[in-house]
Parts: sequence; C-alpha cells; structure tokens
Amino acid sequence: MIRNDVLKSILPIITNELVICNIGSPSQELFSLDDQTSNFYMLGTMGLCSSIGLGLAMAQPEKVIAIDGDGSILTNMGTLPTIANNVADNFILLIIDNGSYGSTGDQPTYAGKKTSLSAVARACGCENVVECQAKDTADELKKALASNQMTVIVCKCLSGNVKVPVIEMNPVIIADRFMTEVGRRQS
Repeated sequence: MIRNDVLKSILPIITNELVICNIGSPSQELFSLDDQTSNFYMLGTMGLCSSIGLGLAMAQPEKVIAIDGDGSILTNMGTLPTIANNVADNFILLIIDNGSYGSTGDQPTYAGKKTSLSAVARACGCENVVECQAKDTADELKKALASNQMTVIVCKCLSGNVKVPVIEMNPVIIADRFMTEVGRRQS
C-alpha cells in the first residue's frame, strides 16, 4: 500500500474529527478523495502539520487528527518532544512513513533507512506510540479514537504518489472555511 491507499482506508473512520493534513501530495490526495470543511489542507510550511494539530487540540475539545509524513517530522524534530510534554488527549498524530519525501520526487528519508520514528517518539516521552503496517492503520486509528488518549501512530507504507490535481482553492478560503467549522462546533 502507498499513502493514497492508506488515506482511502481511513476515510470511513475520520467522520467527525478535525483533520490537519501535511503539505503537498498528502493534502492533494486527501482533497481529491474526500474534501471536507473539517479538513485543513496545508499548502506550505513543511514540518508544521503536527505542531498545528497539537495547538488546535490544546485550544478546543474536538478530536484532532494530524496526518503527517516522515519527511515532515524529520524536518521539525522538535515537534515530538513538544507533543510528549503537552499532552492533549483529543490529539492523534498519524505519521505516514513511506521512507521518502514523496512530494518532491521520492528522495529517501532517514526514516526509510536507520531512523525509527516510533523509537524517536518514545525517546521524546510520548507514552502511547503504535507502529503498524499500512494495512492495519484503519484499525489502529479506530483504537486511538476510542481510547481518548493522545496517540502517535507510525504507519509504515510504500513510497509512491498518485496523479491528482493541485488544490485550486485559495489558501485563505481553506483557512476560513476550516475556522468556520471549528467555530460552529464550539457554539
């Protein structure tokens, strides 16, 4: 399974959560598969998906899923200790680890070599860390949502992208409709 297959497999599960999706191909694939006002598609700022997800989870009670990538996590290694030290039980970080920088040409990441992101997350102090194969991601995400406990899921999958169009929606519109959705849930 590649990332797009993983995204397809979790769509039936992410029915009422706020979703922050990593830049580039992940956001484009999620947008093409199932655009929702509760999805925030990042079009820039590599490495900040998990940080934005944690901040949103800490600021309000709704469940938040940050769909990040191994390359993005490696770009901002400070995010894992920040997550470990600021527990938000409504937050799930799903790292789709395909061992590559998928949006820029599938150059290998260190997570595709010796570096284990699940081991790094545990070493940073994250208490509920699960590493799984792509085919098991949907089940692990279900468990994480039911646990009401901050969870880091590292999904190991194959590298590869599917051809999907770029997101034509203006970034201001993406942010505005997402914040409107967040506000609607608070009222």
